[in-house]
Amino acid sequence: MIDVEDVQVFLNVAETLSFTEAAHRLHVSQPTASKRVRDLETDLGLQLFDRGRGHLRLTEAGRVVLPWARKLLRQSHFLEEMARSLDQDIAGALSIICTTAAGRHILPQLAARFRQRYPYVRVSILRCSQEDLVPHLLEHDAHLGVVSREVCVMGTECQELFEDVITLIVPSDHPWATRSSVHTADILEERLIVREPTSGTRRVVLEELAQHDITFEDLNVFLEIGNAEAIVQTVAAGYGVAFVSMLAARCALVRGSVVSVKLSGGYLRRKVYMIRLSPDVPHRPQEVFWSFVHDSMNADLLRLPSTVGGVEPSPAPSESAARVIRV
Repeated sequence: MIDVEDVQVFLNVAETLSFTEAAHRLHVSQPTASKRVRDLETDLGLQLFDRGRGHLRLTEAGRVVLPWARKLLRQSHFLEEMARSLDQDIAGALSIICTTAAGRHILPQLAARFRQRYPYVRVSILRCSQEDLVPHLLEHDAHLGVVSREVCVMGTECQELFEDVITLIVPSDHPWATRSSVHTADILEERLIVREPTSGTRRVVLEELAQHDITFEDLNVFLEIGNAEAIVQTVAAGYGVAFVSMLAARCALVRGSVVSVKLSGGYLRRKVYMIRLSPDVPHRPQEVFWSFVHDSMNADLLRLPSTVGGVEPSPAPSESAARVIRV
């Protein structure tokens, strides 16, 4: 039977290509590290390293085994955390990846409230591109993902988290700042600062403009910036107008450095989703957070995108009413 400690030593040797460095990392002796790897090679019936004179490198078999060894070690950690949480208070690590600016404004407060209730869970929130989110989940690099579009694939599960509001912002001294609304066609006359092509905000805006026979090529794009907060600052400096999440513009709106202007058809809205792998190996911190986000105590946070700019809010989904999509 494979020893998990042997696997851990193998992974460290594979990363450093040095038994001495791996032993130093793991606080064991160099002969112990060498023996651990030899024992694993015996158990597998494979030679994992080429131990040539003056060098150490993975064999072809070692390269094939490497990702499986990483997965085995992750699963052993999940099992340990699940066992601890069943035996005592909910405990362990919870990693959340997020692709959307709106999510990054709400998730930290949700995580802070979660930590207050479950102090033995270590929560980390990391930024991720939309195209990398599902692969990270499938590779078990994270427990949960937050994304601005429904991206469920086979073996995953999505639930609606909240509804984001996208607004048109202009500098405080812009002629539109005192208008109650502007027509969609008016956008063509302005220098527009836009998000990157993979952005959910950009997708929603282009879908709305398409209903008015306006394409991306028709727009007077001044800059393309891959960060919502940087776009808000650029608009505040007077370089153009932009569509951003109301949450991203929140501080600038309070300061009065930008003004939210409504399109004649109203504000743009989009759903933000939470996604996870369909439960196979139980992970208690993930399961508890999945339900916790729609606890009634968090209704104020989930309505926050609408309340920032005085937009008429949609009802926040309750824990029982939140739509869940399983694939």
